[in-house]
Amino acid sequence: MSQLPFDEQPFTKRPTEILQNPYANANRGFDSQMRLFDEELIKKYNRSGPRYTSYPTALEFMPIQVGTEENILKNRDERVPLSLYFHIPFCRTLCYYCGCNKIITKKNSNSGDYLEYLFREIKHKRSLLKGDPMVEQVHFGGGTPTFLSDDELLQLWDFLHQEFSFSDKDTADFGIEIDPRELRPTTLETLRKAGFNRVSFGVQDLEEQVQIAVNRIQSEELIRNVMTESRRLGYRSINIDLIYGLPHQTTDSLKNTVAKIIDINPDRLSVFNYAHLPERFTPQKQIKDKDLPSPAEKLTMLGDTILALSNAGYQYIGIDHFARPDDELALAQREGKLHRNFQGYTTHGNCDLLGFGVSSISQIGQHFLQNDTDLSQYQQKINANQLPATKHIHVKLTDELRRYVIMNLLCHDYVDFKDVNMRYGIDAVTYFIDEIGQLQDMKNDKLVDIDAMGIRVLPKGRLLGRNVAMVFDEYLTKKHKNRFSKVI
Repeated sequence: MSQLPFDEQPFTKRPTEILQNPYANANRGFDSQMRLFDEELIKKYNRSGPRYTSYPTALEFMPIQVGTEENILKNRDERVPLSLYFHIPFCRTLCYYCGCNKIITKKNSNSGDYLEYLFREIKHKRSLLKGDPMVEQVHFGGGTPTFLSDDELLQLWDFLHQEFSFSDKDTADFGIEIDPRELRPTTLETLRKAGFNRVSFGVQDLEEQVQIAVNRIQSEELIRNVMTESRRLGYRSINIDLIYGLPHQTTDSLKNTVAKIIDINPDRLSVFNYAHLPERFTPQKQIKDKDLPSPAEKLTMLGDTILALSNAGYQYIGIDHFARPDDELALAQREGKLHRNFQGYTTHGNCDLLGFGVSSISQIGQHFLQNDTDLSQYQQKINANQLPATKHIHVKLTDELRRYVIMNLLCHDYVDFKDVNMRYGIDAVTYFIDEIGQLQDMKNDKLVDIDAMGIRVLPKGRLLGRNVAMVFDEYLTKKHKNRFSKVI
């Protein structure tokens, strides 16, 4: 980092008018996406790094001080719309690949008890918010949100409508993650009638041997049926999650799964790299090292998947995500309006994110807060009529600047120096002279291009966008180097 005296105030008055969006690219996604894949370069640069759903990342959060969360909620800008996230931590069965904080239980009574805590947290937080904030986005995640019964899902949904005003715009986004095995005959219809318009199905792989090895057995027929029903009911966007690198996967078996998923035709796809870390995630101890594909096989799987999705017309969004060209994510990216937060890529980056439930994260203005990750501790706080956040960070202006650079690299493959200069009152080339120097190897390998206008991630560098972003992460060079999985 350069030695400019950059403190908590910008050098110059921020402009009242920002440049015409320099990140729009109408041709995005229409060139040959196979150019994204260069096996030798991926091997050269592949190293561990964050997924940057925030900057600073959650590892930088510190214990919260008494009264901090209350003050943040009371002083929130009431003109800013809201995105609400609800974490439902329960699952009926344990998936062995999982690295999440989930509670495995078959008792429905647990969910009813948990709902009561959610209601009390919602009521408490809402009482502190000024005005009548508009909710533009809701997401139910987990765990398995459909662990809740249909009646319980409706109770939560109705309670939210009692406490908040909901947007009726076509762009309003109300989604839920679904384990297809957990669906009742009426669930999809119940959710759609209530107002949900997005669903995400966890599939991971369609090969029976792989499903047995990870303890997640669900037939291709089931997946096709839930997709057909979702289309019939009018969900406007459907996502499917896949994972490559699972036990007993082969290049041919994954090709077969991807071909079937393309035929099923989801609007979006998330294709995650399985990171085998049994020393950190206990469920993964059920997976034997000898059953895993080699690093070389995983790279081939990735290349084959990119080629298949590209040939099928999907646009690569970034960090494992693909979307149909007419999907809102793809449109937002081409218009230079894509954002990234704790929910991943989003078209609602203008919202404050308010999280509810154990381990959920909120982003309110320049504040990040995380609820207690232990269920019993979370419940104790609610019982004591305390707000449940245990960790917090207030984003400094220097962090905000670096976040802006990192997120534009990950969302739009570009940083415009003039835009950054106007927003933050700096000379970006001088300020980031050290980082630009660190990118020279990538420039020589034609992964990035750097000129007087800015930094552009080239097609061959797009799969390594996180590596480019990591150069601008001040915290990564100081600590946490071994706390992340590899990029590929």
